[in-house]
Amino acid sequence: MTDFHVAVHGSDTAAGTADSPFRTINRAAREALPGDVVTVHEGTYREWVNPRRGGLSDLRRITYQAAEGEHVVIKGSEEVSGWERDGDVWRTKVDNALFGDHNPFALTIWGDWLARPHDLPAHLGDVYLNGRSLDEALSLDAVRHPERRTEIIDDWTQQVDPIEDPDWTTRVWYAEVGEDATTIWANFGDADPNDELVEINVRRSVFFPAEHHVDWITVRGFEMAHAATPWSPPTADQPGLVGPNWAKGWIIEDNHIHDSKCSAVSLGKEASTGDNYSALRGDKPGYQYQLESVFSALGIGWDKERIGSHVVRRNHIHDCGQNAVVGHLGCVFSTIEGNDIHHIATRRQFYGYEIAGIKLHAAIDVRIEGNHIHDCSLGIWLDWQTQGTRLTRNVLHHNNRDLFIEVSHGPYLVDHNVFASPVALENFSQGGAYVANLFGGTVRLEDVLDRATPYHRPHSTEVAGYAVIIGGDDRFIGNVFADHESGAPVSGLAGTAVYDDYPASIEEYLDVTAGRFGDVEKFLGVKQYVDIRHNAYAGSAQAFGGEQDPHRVDGSFRVVVEDGTAYLESRLDGAWDAVRTPAVDGRDLVRVRFVDANFEDPDGRPARLDRDLVGNAKTHGEGYAPGPVANLGSGERRTQLWPQ
Repeated sequence: MTDFHVAVHGSDTAAGTADSPFRTINRAAREALPGDVVTVHEGTYREWVNPRRGGLSDLRRITYQAAEGEHVVIKGSEEVSGWERDGDVWRTKVDNALFGDHNPFALTIWGDWLARPHDLPAHLGDVYLNGRSLDEALSLDAVRHPERRTEIIDDWTQQVDPIEDPDWTTRVWYAEVGEDATTIWANFGDADPNDELVEINVRRSVFFPAEHHVDWITVRGFEMAHAATPWSPPTADQPGLVGPNWAKGWIIEDNHIHDSKCSAVSLGKEASTGDNYSALRGDKPGYQYQLESVFSALGIGWDKERIGSHVVRRNHIHDCGQNAVVGHLGCVFSTIEGNDIHHIATRRQFYGYEIAGIKLHAAIDVRIEGNHIHDCSLGIWLDWQTQGTRLTRNVLHHNNRDLFIEVSHGPYLVDHNVFASPVALENFSQGGAYVANLFGGTVRLEDVLDRATPYHRPHSTEVAGYAVIIGGDDRFIGNVFADHESGAPVSGLAGTAVYDDYPASIEEYLDVTAGRFGDVEKFLGVKQYVDIRHNAYAGSAQAFGGEQDPHRVDGSFRVVVEDGTAYLESRLDGAWDAVRTPAVDGRDLVRVRFVDANFEDPDGRPARLDRDLVGNAKTHGEGYAPGPVANLGSGERRTQLWPQ
């Protein structure tokens, strides 16, 4: 094993040792072989790190790491100076040679499922004042009169979120791209840009291989920022600020990642399986191209041996326009855990249907555990092929919406989470199990009969069949449902009463279908059964009419954050202590109907639900308080949820 060193005082003609370090990380990447370590020392590195080769296994990886105790920043931006007064605003001219063949100020955010109106152009470019991104204005006039830009944006988005720093909304930029130079105008408020740090993003990515199958790489301990990433729908190439680019076995851990124009960490697909063909060609819906991408991926080796099995853990990810973590197909068999994710898509610079803190398609055997996701437009969105997926011990709050699961057939498992935003759950799927969660907002249920989506053989990428979403085939056991503490008016209902028209048992479902004739016809319009039992309801939350042993409780719940620590504040009367729900595991969850599969861990054994949100052990069959905290007692209590 060789330990290469990189330092800002080094030279790319040096030996790359601790005493004679390289100057750039890319120079070290040209030398690194499986088993080697690249240690980067304190300072700012302005480069797109493009690893030339990867490791050979989990034990023979190539590791890129910040030196212990040293602050290492890798940026996709460059400093810009020489600002001149132009009336009440500032102007500078940038030589286009700085951008190479990727000028973010000439490239618009564009692609499938982007719903941004045409009269609101948004470019990949960004201007940063002392590290903070300014918004793009619609014209030079809007830079000189930024209040006009604010009025237009508010009218377009119907923005209702409070603006944390109203003065900052007047700090905007506008650019015009010429043949040889890009002219940028900016309103910096009272700041003089020649006395402050002003940067513009230049590079598409910060740490992202240009080639596929650069496997078994670790990226650890860096601050990474300022990437001009493009819109990343599931039908496109999905480049991120950092990511493996269609490979296996990456570990992205303990990093501070922020200010990616669209997506921060990408575990996504690649261009040969489709790259915005619906928007480009206009001949078929994106849905059809997405179906095709599944088979195209299988044709180029989309399987467990070659793709996925990544780990994204303990990262702090914030202030990105589209996603903190995105992935279609390339995310399979991965783990996303212990990340602090916030302020994703809250600036409303553009809008589309692929925006969330974590947005995954085909999250087969993906484990999402122990993440703190807050102050986002949408917390977690799992879309298509959510199978073998496990969401456990996550804390979501102060998002517009917390969890959306769309057109998937399961089995997927959601256990021991807190969903405390006004809209806690949107379920446009079937085949899920929700165990021991706190739903502190509304629940919305919807079937989807116009889009058949694939399901797979258990723990595999092999397609087993297709089905539309009839709805139901869901399990809710030992959860707590309560009003949202804000009392904000939102669509949907608190509780499981949204399932009132569904059969309460498999026997009841079979009785209905047995009395009908035909093949497909005997099932048309028949809702699937649900297994709903042992849940607790507070406030206006209502139980499913056919529920076994529901509990009505008197109390309230809310999540508060102080100095970066999230707490659950609960107020419950003494009767709460008598409410007990049995601990369950995969053996207690009825097999999923369409996929004909059990609730299993990836090793094929029944799923184990033996630990609550705060780490308390739970024994199968024993009784515990409902919800994510097994030993929660009555009275007024404050329970630390994050960090765990």
